[in-house]
Amino acid sequence: MAETPNTETKPAGGAMTVEARTGIHLDSPYYLHPSDDPGRILVTTPLNGENYHTWRKAMQNALYSKNKMGFVDGTLKKPDAKSLEMLAWTKCNSMVVSWILNTLIKELYDSAAYADSAKEIWDNLKERFSQGNATRVHELKLELANLTQQTRSVAAYYTKMKPIWDELQAYDPIPTCSCGCTCGAAKDFTKSKEVEKVHQFLMGLNDNFSTMRS
Repeated sequence: MAETPNTETKPAGGAMTVEARTGIHLDSPYYLHPSDDPGRILVTTPLNGENYHTWRKAMQNALYSKNKMGFVDGTLKKPDAKSLEMLAWTKCNSMVVSWILNTLIKELYDSAAYADSAKEIWDNLKERFSQGNATRVHELKLELANLTQQTRSVAAYYTKMKPIWDELQAYDPIPTCSCGCTCGAAKDFTKSKEVEKVHQFLMGLNDNFSTMRS
């Protein structure tokens, strides 16, 4: 009697799934895509010190998209040296270290190249560059003061102004309330900043929008 055909479904070409082959699920922070390599450049503009907040935001987006943010923000703890996860952690940490180093100018690269972990580099850069840069803040406020609508549409004028506001906010973030936010200080601070933005926006509108300003 003829044998019953084997109807078991297998991946094309008999290939094993990533999880079966490596033991690492696609959703795991330890998963590395075949296209991930140490030479990959995640953001187009390298960190030069002056553009720290813009660089940090771009890197955060890139690392979140690869499920690797935990390696720099401390949410993914380094496993015990004898843990089965230690090899995977070491491999991914080295990859993230390379990705960060690839986005630094040479002077910064040289000062970060010998760090042992991605978190160490991340924290050091934050400590060096996240503090208020008085010169840059002055430049941004001067740019805002001189920015007017001119020949732009209202939408284009707003689009021109928004990244300046965003960068200024990075230098002067909403304060963390020590009382558990029962006093509403953060809310009042945010409201004050929004009112200030409205005034800045209206001041730069063309004269034909004078009724809007009033």
